[in-house]
Amino acid sequence: VSLDKGRPPRAVVGSQVSHDEEMFGAAFDGKVLRRFFTYVRPYKHRIYIALFSVLVFTGAQLAIPLVIRYAIDEALMAQGGSETILQLAMVAFGVIILINYGVSYTQDLLVGLTGENAIFDLRRAMFVHLQSVGLSFMDKTEIGRMMSRLQGDVNSLQEFLENSITAIGDLVLLVGIVIIMLALDFWLGLLTLSVVPVLFFVRLVWLPRARIAFRTARETNSSANGALAEGIHAVRTVQGLGREVVNFDLFTEKAAENLRSHLRSAKFAQAMVPIVDTLTGIAMGIIVVVGGTLVLDNALDVGVMVAFLFYVQRFFDPIRSLTLQYSVMQRAMASGQRIFEVLEVPIVIADKPKAIIPDRIKGEISFEGVTFGYARNQIVLKDITFNVRPGETVALVGPTGSGKTSITALLHRFYEVWEGSIKIDGVDLRDHAKAALGRHIAMVLQDPFLFTGTILENIRYRTSSASRADVERAATVVGAHDFIERLPNGYDTRLEQQGRNLSMGQRQLLSFARALVANTKILILDEATANIDSYTEQQIQIALKRLLRGRTGIV
Repeated sequence: VSLDKGRPPRAVVGSQVSHDEEMFGAAFDGKVLRRFFTYVRPYKHRIYIALFSVLVFTGAQLAIPLVIRYAIDEALMAQGGSETILQLAMVAFGVIILINYGVSYTQDLLVGLTGENAIFDLRRAMFVHLQSVGLSFMDKTEIGRMMSRLQGDVNSLQEFLENSITAIGDLVLLVGIVIIMLALDFWLGLLTLSVVPVLFFVRLVWLPRARIAFRTARETNSSANGALAEGIHAVRTVQGLGREVVNFDLFTEKAAENLRSHLRSAKFAQAMVPIVDTLTGIAMGIIVVVGGTLVLDNALDVGVMVAFLFYVQRFFDPIRSLTLQYSVMQRAMASGQRIFEVLEVPIVIADKPKAIIPDRIKGEISFEGVTFGYARNQIVLKDITFNVRPGETVALVGPTGSGKTSITALLHRFYEVWEGSIKIDGVDLRDHAKAALGRHIAMVLQDPFLFTGTILENIRYRTSSASRADVERAATVVGAHDFIERLPNGYDTRLEQQGRNLSMGQRQLLSFARALVANTKILILDEATANIDSYTEQQIQIALKRLLRGRTGIV
């Protein structure tokens, strides 16, 4: 779709694709496999049983043509053929089918359970780690990319685990068919297998082009999803600016590109199917012509020729499957690299071995020669020194970008200072345990975040031991009780995502109530009344006097 010159500039998050995020990885990465199998190791006994089941299943698959060959040559074609032999063959055939069912079910069940458990452990490890890394890492990382690693990349590893056991069975089946065919009739086996080099040559030509097509499809898929997600999240802004038509054109362009790339990848994905079918037909033709001639010359048993036909039919299935597994492995290696990159992000803000957790604090705050910035060439605070006495309220005043929010973030130790120190009650912040900061410091931000759940659960989010009476008392103090009671279910009203079913002022009142229930000695208000109307702000000012009484406050 061509764009008009007068079209407004693009503004679609996700329109630029990170090739680092979408590229296929190497077909084999020992480091990734070793790291991943640390999560599989607790369930290794299941894997051993599943592997044994796969080998039994493969052995049964190899035995079926031999049973058929035995029945034909010994019961049907032999002079004075024995009905007993035919019945034995039928019993053997039935036993093999039952074995196949049992081991196939066991394999699928155990591999599925192992995959789900290992991925559950991996997701938990990633979540715990992401909760512990510094905000400096999260500031530089797109949330969408993190979600992709927690979901899509982890699923790729699960797919690899579940398919790798099957791939082992395919390899054993492939080798077993070759050995049996050569053992039954060496020259007919060689002649039948002469089509295999053609398949490998075709695969060498097909694979590089297919990889590019598959990668492009994944990239354009991410681009289209990004455009769609932005359009949904920013629907109010889009409608307010009247960009519906422009955004529709942009999305249509990306969706059309995604369609073209998926059609191309589908063509490559299906290209191997007729090739394999053709080679299978050629191999079967060789068996019928050459094998039939040998049968007529009494140089080959009919049962052997029939067994050859069955083996050739099965021979190309594992090749087709292993070709697909190669792409699965590539994706898994790339996904594993990205996952373990996250798990290797250093935790720069960690408790010291003997970090203190005081039961009570006075609330004295001291900044002594603090220098800090978000980048080495971008200093936000330089040699800042001030002191806040216990119970005192201090207002930070300055233009946008002067470092007011940075001071509050440093006090909560979201970031480390470059130079100088921050002390609470004369003790360096770095000597306090992070849990102690959460216990003694409450923060109310300009944009309050409410979680999916009831109002009651949100107000006591950080203080789960608070009673309903404590919650109602806090809500009454900050002026939130009346509007809560007017809601359909009062304190048990469920909030939508981020509390969207409440006004901004109501959300802010709930965040004040949450801070009051926490009953901390230090209270930080980071432009907490910026999004509140004048009437509600009057209520808040009255509540703040009560809230800050006996507490150290930074506003």
